[in-house]
Parts: sequence; structure tokens; C-alpha cells
Amino acid sequence: MVAEITVHELGDGVESAVFVEWLKEVGESFAADEAVAEVMTDKVNIEITAEAAGVLTAQECQPEDTVQIGQVIGRYDPTAA
Repeated sequence: MVAEITVHELGDGVESAVFVEWLKEVGESFAADEAVAEVMTDKVNIEITAEAAGVLTAQECQPEDTVQIGQVIGRYDPTAA
């Protein structure tokens, strides 16, 4: 089973952000609510967290990419946690 990592709400009226970096590499495990990536708006940097524990299986964006609220930026396997 594969789950998606998506861009959460970014703040009042903010619809997009710039992807900064992955905090986890493909194959690395993480806990529920642990930060796996970071994005930047014109005002703040925001950590993207996983909804459940798992192992990162895919990174679907790279630094400097523009991302939108709800966009899938990565995938993980929650059964491998």
C-alpha cells in the first residue's frame, strides 16, 4: 500500500509555495507527524509532515519547484514502518 504526502494548508490566502528541501531520503523511515520536507512562502518556511509512520518511497518534486495546496509531493509505504 502506498500513501501520499501532500502540501498542507499554507496560511491565510496563500495558495502556493516554493519547495525547499527533503528532510528524508527515499528508503528512510519516519514517525507519524514527523517532518519530511520543507516549503517556503513569501513570509515563512513550513515543514510538511507525514500523516502516518512509514518509509519514503518517492520524491515527486525538487528544490525550487513551485507547489500548490493539496499537491502530491511524495509517496510512502505505511506498512513498512
